[in-house]
Amino acid sequence: MIGYIDSVETMGLVDGPGIRFVTFLKGCKLRCLFCHNPETWTKDGALEITSEELLKKIHKYHAYYTDGGVTFSGGEPLLQPDFLIDILKKCKMINLHTAIDTAGVGIGKYEEILKYTDLVILDVKAYTEDKYKYITGVNADMSEFNKFLDVCQKLDKKLWIRQVIVPGINDTEEYILGLKEYLKNIKNIERVELLPYHTMGVPKYHKLGIPYKLEGVPDMDINRCKELERILNR
Repeated sequence: MIGYIDSVETMGLVDGPGIRFVTFLKGCKLRCLFCHNPETWTKDGALEITSEELLKKIHKYHAYYTDGGVTFSGGEPLLQPDFLIDILKKCKMINLHTAIDTAGVGIGKYEEILKYTDLVILDVKAYTEDKYKYITGVNADMSEFNKFLDVCQKLDKKLWIRQVIVPGINDTEEYILGLKEYLKNIKNIERVELLPYHTMGVPKYHKLGIPYKLEGVPDMDINRCKELERILNR
């Protein structure tokens, strides 16, 4: 089973509990305004790797992951369902905690994927249709995201919710209170994080010759973001 990946991180600390081996898979349907990894949108320049080869890389660092595990990110890992299922199975066979970091927009086989997934780190782009279309940059509704979320709920999967906060787009108390109401209808949420928008990915757009849609928008103030997170969690 061959997968197409961009890179791996052997000592990830923010992609699930504990120390983790993080694999960034290539391919994504969305074109989010704040995406800082545009090089993962397509499979161009991908490293082709078999699930066996990837497992060997993971196993090399196995001793470090006793309180952590493996996380599959992207891009969008759900766009390579067969490879993802295969590598998740192999990771569970050696008793590793598994997580996927996803926007919930794949091409199906969600139940099979989630059968071998311990934690879903779910990137909520927006909770209204109009804001979702604007932020994701595609002419698509939330139906695929909702389909994936429904399967997560059906299978009682643990969720970490993440939302990027961008100045002038969703950094108001009104928006945060709306997000709070939206999240009340979702079960098994273990954590909600508001991530401050940053501009570290902008040079990648310039290098790739891709117009950057948030040109001139400053980094989100970290203290303001924390204040909004307190409002969300109170």
